[in-house]
Amino acid sequence: MVERRRSPAAAVDEPRALPTRYLTPEDLVEMFELPSVETVYQWRRKRTGPRGFRVGRHLRFDPVDVRAWVDCQRGAVAA
Repeated sequence: MVERRRSPAAAVDEPRALPTRYLTPEDLVEMFELPSVETVYQWRRKRTGPRGFRVGRHLRFDPVDVRAWVDCQRGAVAA
């Protein structure tokens, strides 16, 4: 059987599965290949990143909110 490779364009159009647990700022750094966790905190201060919430002193992100933010960003680029 011949293995088919996906084209890069097809891979971009398919949403990647996100973890089912709440995400940490470090998770976002890894997922989006950001320079540092400070970028995530800047997004929060500027209200430009995904919606987060505090659990005590810890910042967390709901994967559903992160997916919605990504979809919004992708829509803004396409427009």
